[in-house]
Amino acid sequence: MDFKNSKAPTTTVTHNREKLSEKTGNIYQTISIIAKRAEQIGSDLKNELDAKLKEFETHNEGLEEIFENKEQIEISKFYERLPKSTALAVEEWINENIYYRDPKDTKDES
Repeated sequence: MDFKNSKAPTTTVTHNREKLSEKTGNIYQTISIIAKRAEQIGSDLKNELDAKLKEFETHNEGLEEIFENKEQIEISKFYERLPKSTALAVEEWINENIYYRDPKDTKDES
């Protein structure tokens, strides 16, 4: 999913818990699935941001002044304005873009 073009809200939104838990029948299982996906999204965004900011690293051992790089600041601000990973995960859940399975439901075919 393209997180940058997501329509997830950037502020707190209240969701109907019955509607969220329709697929699993259990709100706690639903929250667990959404939380795991939010961790994955957060990790992906952090890795992407770290890779972009790594381009601006300097390897000077002296105590020189650190110059502000406008591009680096803009990249950081862009990632700060993105919706939080939990909002992105809830949006994916509502749009049925998350695949999940319950290990108890799988049958052994031995």
